[in-house]
Amino acid sequence: MKKLLSILVASVALVSTGAFAASHGGAMKDGKLDCTKQDKMDDKAKAECKKMEDAKKAEEKKAEPKK
Repeated sequence: MKKLLSILVASVALVSTGAFAASHGGAMKDGKLDCTKQDKMDDKAKAECKKMEDAKKAEEKKAEPKK
């Protein structure tokens, strides 16, 4: 019984650690920077987000059919 309780507590701690990191903007999604909370970012991270946004806009412009 003691071992079962230990396993249960360890599994809850393991799952909550990832959720805690993600909710505070410390986790990256699919290797990409999370740009939704720019007010808490440093200048280097903001520049990286701007670069990714510009690349996305350029890609959308390329994919847009010409009239």
